[in-house]
Amino acid sequence: MTAAHIGWPGRAGRARREGRTGRAGQAGRQLHGGRITYAVLAVFTAGSLFPLLWTAIAASRTNTRLAQTPPPFWFGGNLFRNMETAWTDANMGLALLNTTVVAVTVTAGTVLFSTLAGFAFAKLRFRLKNVLLILTIATMMVPPQLSVVPLFMTVAELEWTNQLQAVILPTLVSAFGVFFMRQYLTEALPTELIEAARVDGASSLRIVLHVVFPAARPAMAVLAMLTFVQAWNDFFWPIIALTQDNPTVQVALTGLGRGYIPDQSVIMAGALLGTLPLLLAFTLFGKQIVGGTMQGAIKG
Repeated sequence: MTAAHIGWPGRAGRARREGRTGRAGQAGRQLHGGRITYAVLAVFTAGSLFPLLWTAIAASRTNTRLAQTPPPFWFGGNLFRNMETAWTDANMGLALLNTTVVAVTVTAGTVLFSTLAGFAFAKLRFRLKNVLLILTIATMMVPPQLSVVPLFMTVAELEWTNQLQAVILPTLVSAFGVFFMRQYLTEALPTELIEAARVDGASSLRIVLHVVFPAARPAMAVLAMLTFVQAWNDFFWPIIALTQDNPTVQVALTGLGRGYIPDQSVIMAGALLGTLPLLLAFTLFGKQIVGGTMQGAIKG
């Protein structure tokens, strides 16, 4: 055996060790995008922010200036005056309070019930489980317009017209939420972990609280974010069930568009008032939501 044969494994071993060291160093480094990446992100960011920016610009102008050509591309001096008009004319204070109550209640109920139902479909054994799951998914294919008449008749029979429970109760559970949580818990929650908890004598409630909820926390955060935005922006059913005397934000905004010549600047000011709380919620809790999602992805 020659020296070359003896030395080759050493060189190969050093190369493998250097390769592992290089990959470990790359994994520990913070990655940076190139100029093209930042340019593309800047374009998409500008496109995403343009509707909000235009709403603020239109809210700061007069109706006459918005009707001129070319339209304004910078802020005017009527922003706070238009916001005050929208706040008074649309009863925006009550609308924001009602929308907050509806969105928070619907989000909490949807996340709770969808997680419980998703856990049952994912890990529990019971009769007709697959049939019930198919029926649940099938309800997602039914247009919501088809259920308006029987739903309104039920609300009128219960004397809930123009009350918040008429908007909250029909949306406390969503088929999408059940299916979403079922798909997540099927992969993220090991069956062995549930069996080990049962062997240790844990009750079903304790398993849900200490095993299911911690494992489902990232998906619950995503579902809560999606549900809150949908409940806040919901227009179709609230405009049927509620009136201007007890409105949500979207219902209140319809009152600003009435009249022979609607004041577009005041309408935009009202839309801006209805959007600001949503932006504030994302600013305050967006980092926690993304952090919880990434934590779940790393654990998975």
